Amino acid sequence: MTSNYRLRICDLPSTERPRERLLEVGPRNLSTGELIAILLGTGQGPGKLSAVGLAHLLLNELGRGSKDPLSALREVGPQQLMDIDGIGPAKGATILAAVELGRRTFLNRPLDRPIIDGPETAHLIFQSELAFQPQERFVVLLLDIKNRVIGTHLVSLGTADETIAIPRDVFREAVRQGAVGILAGHNHPSGDSTPSPEDIALTRQLLKASQILGVTLLDHLVIGQDCFTSLRRTTDVWNGITTA
Repeated sequence: MTSNYRLRICDLPSTERPRERLLEVGPRNLSTGELIAILLGTGQGPGKLSAVGLAHLLLNELGRGSKDPLSALREVGPQQLMDIDGIGPAKGATILAAVELGRRTFLNRPLDRPIIDGPETAHLIFQSELAFQPQERFVVLLLDIKNRVIGTHLVSLGTADETIAIPRDVFREAVRQGAVGILAGHNHPSGDSTPSPEDIALTRQLLKASQILGVTLLDHLVIGQDCFTSLRRTTDVWNGITTA
């Protein structure tokens, strides 16, 4: 452990304290460690680290195995964070909330919302949410009348080989946010994107609910490791069903 990890924030000159530097020069001029230190607020952990030291320790832990720490931060879960000495529930929750706010801000840029013009575009968005996840996750993209993404919603978490989703939960957030359409997606942790009979049956249920609620179901994608399958393209589920 290097000595600068143990340095307290109050021991630093005011021009080097992350919060003061952010107010003076703006967040874009701060390092990743400094930004995380502001979220942490105070330090602790091995050697009673400063917030800056704890932030660097966190980045080092996430970057083990030559993994990019920022990429790991996008995917990290609560328990993985709290396994780092000095990161408890409060600090872990603050970090996860900041990461999620950043993700939502990116997806909801008013002049640059992704337009879903085919399953390939949807797959690119779903990849960040679903690829390489150890559990099945069911996610919906919420769309406006021009098929622009206005938000994403995690419907449910499953086990390593199954997820549970029901139409009521799938469409609840779409109705609440006034979405005109949705595009559903879930991952297969095995890496194989072949739809199961249960996937096809659920899609039929979603299409029936879509007609009743007036919220168009554009497609249902199964996400594998480096591949995806569009149920609209590869099954006859949509045959005979009128969609907008």
